[in-house]
Amino acid sequence: MTAASKKALGIRVDHVSKLFYPKDQEPVDALRPVDLTVAPGDFVAIIGPSGCGKSTLLNLIAGFETPTAGSMYAGDKPVKGPDPDRGMVFQQYALFPWLTVRENVAFGLKLAGVEQTVRDSRANQYLELVGLQGFGDSLPVALSGGMKQRAALARAFCTDSSIILMDEPFGALDALTRGFLQHELLRIWQEHRKTVVLVTHSVQEALFLANRILVMTNRPGRIKRDEVIDLPYPRDAMDETFRKLERSILDDLHEELQAAHGVTATAQAD
Repeated sequence: MTAASKKALGIRVDHVSKLFYPKDQEPVDALRPVDLTVAPGDFVAIIGPSGCGKSTLLNLIAGFETPTAGSMYAGDKPVKGPDPDRGMVFQQYALFPWLTVRENVAFGLKLAGVEQTVRDSRANQYLELVGLQGFGDSLPVALSGGMKQRAALARAFCTDSSIILMDEPFGALDALTRGFLQHELLRIWQEHRKTVVLVTHSVQEALFLANRILVMTNRPGRIKRDEVIDLPYPRDAMDETFRKLERSILDDLHEELQAAHGVTATAQAD
């Protein structure tokens, strides 16, 4: 199998808001009107304070949640619910423990009705791509956390989804494994050029991977900053331009954290 043949799709979010209605509680205003366009093949990172609506926005794009107002499109197709063409990588792997690693990777292909020999062949090639050749017949319990997340990456790309959505996929990993998988993800994205949207709490991770970064405000979430990252790959965290962008984005996040806790710049100075 060569590079994935399915064309990447763009994403459009038109004036989307989201309210949650917890039982016996006041409504939670998670997102204020958000407008966003992601070009096909872009790698976009979303960053913001905890609880600002990053994951809510991702789940709306995935079709796991429905907006209170507004609409979303994958390509020119309205998002009405989950779709195999929008693959999801979660923080906690989400592998089926009773299936082998190969069966997990090929699960989306099975749902699509792909014949077993074809899906096994494709799964094996993606397992090799993420360095898990030889583990296809193992159950997930035999894998380390980093290996499980590699299997989750293989599954997302093996299904040949046009859009890959990632919700803090490396947040639970140690620093060395996290760095390794960041390099793996970047390599796979550069080879296949799918449209990727990544939610992360790490400014360095966003700068290392994405060609565009969205900074969100404190809840209710809105897009505060939309920054194109015009730095060549691979990126060096010690590069002065990298560090300047990192400081600037951290300043924006710090401002939102102050707002979340009712701290003004004047009060902080006092």
